[in-house]
Amino acid sequence: MTLEKILATISGKKNKNLLTMLDKISSRALIKKVKEEFHKKIIGQESLLSGFLISLLCRGHLLLEGVPGIAKTLAIKTFAEITGLDFKRIQFTPDLLPADILGTEIYNPKKGMFSTKKGPLFTNIVLADEINRAPSKVQSALLEAMQEKQITIGEKSHPLKLPFMVLATQNPIEQEGTYTLPEAQIDRFIFKIKINYPDKNEELAIIDKNLSGELEKKTETILKLEDIAFLTEAFKTTHLENKIIDYVVNIVRATREQEKALINFGASPRASIFLTQAARAHAFLQGKDYVTPDDVKEMAHLVLRHRLVMSYEAEAENISPEEIIDELLLKVKVP
Repeated sequence: MTLEKILATISGKKNKNLLTMLDKISSRALIKKVKEEFHKKIIGQESLLSGFLISLLCRGHLLLEGVPGIAKTLAIKTFAEITGLDFKRIQFTPDLLPADILGTEIYNPKKGMFSTKKGPLFTNIVLADEINRAPSKVQSALLEAMQEKQITIGEKSHPLKLPFMVLATQNPIEQEGTYTLPEAQIDRFIFKIKINYPDKNEELAIIDKNLSGELEKKTETILKLEDIAFLTEAFKTTHLENKIIDYVVNIVRATREQEKALINFGASPRASIFLTQAARAHAFLQGKDYVTPDDVKEMAHLVLRHRLVMSYEAEAENISPEEIIDELLLKVKVP
């Protein structure tokens, strides 16, 4: 059974009581098992795992930024193995072509017709490794898949399997041989998570796991497709008051009304949608029955930091998007 059919079954009027199965499964216990399995290989990075889970619940895409060697790729592969979903990795390089990720039509001279060869995007979870090392035409090829959950090859559109997630990694733009992501594409990512170096104790634990062979052990699959479907439906039952939605909209609109000398373009309505969904999913993962302003604040930086187009003046003064967001959260009235 596909995810769409499972969700339709859960959402049907005759089957609303199926959500009580979450009591049997115990969503909190399930999430706890996911965390335990994740941390068998990944030390720390609680916010990263939370980002993975929220992206899965909201059917969003995730962008990770950090220097090489801090386990961005390993974290994504580990999460994919825990979910049990189909997973493929694409290594983005300067010579990559759109057809290499989308697929192409191949002519068969014997049959006198074209056949479609599907690319690696036809999966559930895609690791777009070092996405900013490929030119913009390849990055833009992801747009239809990320937004419409389909891929057009030739004259035919092919639907993608659900859930579909692009988990992309990128090195800081100052690194040699990288390209800035197009604004239209970066806006499709629900989050941008910056991964920093581990502290000393975490680094010692990382070395210990490497020496002990822990990383060689197979990751256990915790979530089945049915579990993902139930959790996806269950988080939507977390109570969300209109005043919280109004608070989200006020924050996002404030990015457009910020001093023009600092921001060229603020966040779009897509940011309002993502921030509302993310705050709700965050409350759900925390075991809460309703969304609070604190949930919105927790998600604000992750949702907004990559959507603010800073001016040359702001860059010259070393003013970061995070500083702007901090200022806006202080100014916007909390309900």
